[in-house]
Amino acid sequence: MKRPLTLIAAMLLLPPLAVHAAESGERSNSAGTQILRDVPLQSHIKHVQPMTGIVFWEDSGRNQTDAIQLEYSYMRYGDIVSRKGEYDWAPVEKKLQAIAGRQHQAILRFYFVYPGDPTTVPAYIKALPGYQETTALSEKKTTGFPDWSHPELKRFMKEFYAHFAERYDRDPRLAFLQTGFGLWAEYHIYDGPFKLGGTFPDEAFQAEFLQHMAVTFKVTPWSISVDAADGDVTPLAGNAELLKLPFGLFDDSFLCKQHVEENEKNWNALDRERWRRAPAGGEFSYYNKRDQKLALAPNGPNGVSFETAARDFHISFMIGSDQPQYQPMTRIREAGLACGYKFRVTKFQAGDQLARVTVANMGIAPIYHDAYAAVNGVRASRSLKGLAPGASAIFDIASGGTSPPFAIESDRLVTGQSIEYEADL
Repeated sequence: MKRPLTLIAAMLLLPPLAVHAAESGERSNSAGTQILRDVPLQSHIKHVQPMTGIVFWEDSGRNQTDAIQLEYSYMRYGDIVSRKGEYDWAPVEKKLQAIAGRQHQAILRFYFVYPGDPTTVPAYIKALPGYQETTALSEKKTTGFPDWSHPELKRFMKEFYAHFAERYDRDPRLAFLQTGFGLWAEYHIYDGPFKLGGTFPDEAFQAEFLQHMAVTFKVTPWSISVDAADGDVTPLAGNAELLKLPFGLFDDSFLCKQHVEENEKNWNALDRERWRRAPAGGEFSYYNKRDQKLALAPNGPNGVSFETAARDFHISFMIGSDQPQYQPMTRIREAGLACGYKFRVTKFQAGDQLARVTVANMGIAPIYHDAYAAVNGVRASRSLKGLAPGASAIFDIASGGTSPPFAIESDRLVTGQSIEYEADL
């Protein structure tokens, strides 16, 4: 059986209008040399691309729009598990189904601590002997903090993500996952009783957990807060082994006034080039009303436009659920189009049984899920995943014809989504 052909470096030496097809293995293909003809192709990107753009909260009430492709939701551990070993995924399913029904995908983040609320630690753990939570003020609200000295809480957290990955790692309804500890799972307790090994997990478990995530999730990108760069709180900064792990980064105060002095240093400490293998995202700053009101203004809230900052940090998505209060959907769509990947087909040739396609990424970040150049529904054997901004790739596909249809296909899309591309050939 013949397999889709992938261009190898040596093939670049062949004449531009001819390619020698070969079966997998060492046998020559009896078809011999095929003459490739230029194929006209016209296409334009008209919508924000899947897995990119401005993100609204899933309960915002403004999500029936094609100005976005992603919706965000917090999730509580205790809503999924109340008794040891018993998992009820109905709350996750409800959100994923609703989001996919709007032709969008989800970004989820589970948390234990939210100012003003009790912890979301499962009830069975709270009832265990020796488990003692802390209740204290945070953000001027009475807040519960977990007891990270208890071994069952640590065991549960690793088990939870193993079960989550087993069920959702390949689910197209889920684009990205965020995780962490502390307030809002953002790797800090800047206001409240911070104690390593008590209200916040010790560094050894943090490292163990990150390593567990890296081997548990095979497909779905997962991210942690840039605040994890704080050496007084986490073991990450300066730890070469941990920094090799494939986590992405989210910045929950993007475009704030002190971004250069504080946030950018955290990005740098956690590897500024991390975007090449994992998504970069975040949320517009809530430090003051100005940060939200002017987030998408021409010069941003503090002298830097969103498009400029997004390019500098290779942003794929940015939570901006309040932006409809300040901007029309046309501006929100425009900002979304400035995020993430953006493909252009720069050359398309075909013979009777073979096509050669060159695809460039003219966006600001790669795509982080598999997507494939496809001719007549036959996919290239290599994925566009990871194709860097400004780079291009050549694909030989075992299908041709006089005027064969071209598309970029992905199994990581929900009904109604498509990956568009630019072409003027």
